[in-house]
Parts: sequence; C-alpha cells; structure tokens
Amino acid sequence: MNPYQTLVANYARYFREGKSHPLGGFLPTCKPTLQPSAPKALIFSPHPDDECIIGALPLRLLREAKLNVINVAVTQGSNKTRQTERYHELQAACGFIGFGLIQTRPGGLEKIGIKTRAQDAATWAQAVQIIAKILQTQSPRVIFFPHEHDWNSSHIGTHFLVLDALATLPKDFTCHLVETEYWGAMASPNLMIESNETDVADLVKGVSFHVGEVRRNPFHLLLPAWMQDNVRRGSELVGGQGEAAPDFGFATLYRLRRWQHGGIVPAFAGGRKISRHENPASLFP
Repeated sequence: MNPYQTLVANYARYFREGKSHPLGGFLPTCKPTLQPSAPKALIFSPHPDDECIIGALPLRLLREAKLNVINVAVTQGSNKTRQTERYHELQAACGFIGFGLIQTRPGGLEKIGIKTRAQDAATWAQAVQIIAKILQTQSPRVIFFPHEHDWNSSHIGTHFLVLDALATLPKDFTCHLVETEYWGAMASPNLMIESNETDVADLVKGVSFHVGEVRRNPFHLLLPAWMQDNVRRGSELVGGQGEAAPDFGFATLYRLRRWQHGGIVPAFAGGRKISRHENPASLFP
C-alpha cells in the first residue's frame, strides 16, 4: 500500500470535514495580563481577516513577549453593504484572539490603492494624515503592513499609505517595520517565524469569525497548508539557497527592517529563523 495515498486522503478528508465546523462564536482565548506601559505593535490590515491571516508573529508577540498588539482596520472592504458587518466580524475576531482594535474612521478608508495615490492627491493626503495621527498617538515599537508587491490593490495601497504616513512624522520617530505577505509572495523575506499547533489552531478559528469572507473562499481551512508551504519557501529564501529546511511544522514569512531618521534601514544582515522555542522579543530591541 502506498503510504502517501493515505496521507493525501487524510488531508482531503480533514479539509472536507472542516467545512462543517462552526464559523466564529468561540470563547476568547486566554489573553496574558499586559503592563500599562507594554510596548505596542500595530497591524495595519488592508481588510478585516488580514489581522489573523498574517497574525503568527503578532500573536507570539502578545503571548510570549507581552506586547500590546492592536489591529488598525485600514479599510472595511470595498462592498459598502458589507462594511458594517465586516467590522462587527472583525471586532469579534480581535476579541477572540486578544488583539486591540482601532477604526480609522466609520466605514474605514476608501480607495486605498496606488491609483488614488497617483491621481487623487486630496483623498490620499487625508488618508495619510489619519494613519500618521495613529502612529503618533500610539507610538508603536513594531508595525506590520503588506509588502509592495502583495498583488491585491488594497494591500499594495496600504503599503504605500503607511510609508507615506511615516515620512510625515518627525525625524526622531523610530519603529521596527515588519512587512507581510499573503496574495503575493515576497522575493526577499528575511524572517521565518514558526508557530506551534495551538497558535495555528487559534489563528484558524480567528479567521473563521470573518463569516462572509470564508463562506466565499475558505481561507481559514487553507491557512495551515499555506503555513506549511512557507516552511518550504523560507528554508531557502530566508536561510539561503540550498539550505536544509528547519524542523518547523508551520511558519510565516516576513521582512523585518527599521524606520530611522526618516527612512528605511536594515535590521540585520542575512536572514533569521525563529523557532517556537525562542522568544521573538529578541527581534525588537
């Protein structure tokens, strides 16, 4: 008997069974007690659901490093009839996973894309001002936002929106920049973060709160497979061509740099792989 036939059949069976599992409605996870002075990490999510999809490192920073992780809902989607519902789903997802939540404005920002940046200076400047105010008010140690080639127009727009907002801040403003990927893979990630099985299961449950989206496309059920494939990619993209894969079950890839003196500077040379046994706080001195 071919053992891989059984392996593949089990993958397929678990995926089919997953479609019958409940969407959202889970009791909140046990959030650690945070100090009032805890450093902040902001996730600038282009859409509701991105906060959990790319949330492996933010979740570990919350649980292991005791950072105050806050999701910034840049948009609430382009479908106006769903924006209020999507925000309620986002509130429930953040409440479950333990992230704080900031709404940019009622309904979220609109037309966040490079076309607006190039052709509608007034609308873009207003959005930049909103993000800059959040950055100044929250004074985060770490921010998460998509990389510049993340395919989806709102993801790419959010990348440039955050960078343009940073450029308006005083020169002494500093923070760590963590660029994320989902729709488009990064060519040059420099950080691979392993997740344990409990964290992956909680992220899947978190995504499931976005009921309208996962009924359209079951992102939550596909998340573990995506994180497994990240181990394959990251072993060489982060570790170096020809390097052996680490003994990770699930991972997420990021690009870590710093904002300093009004521009982007490297955080370190080469790439880093953080296992489930290491505290990721060491990445953000």
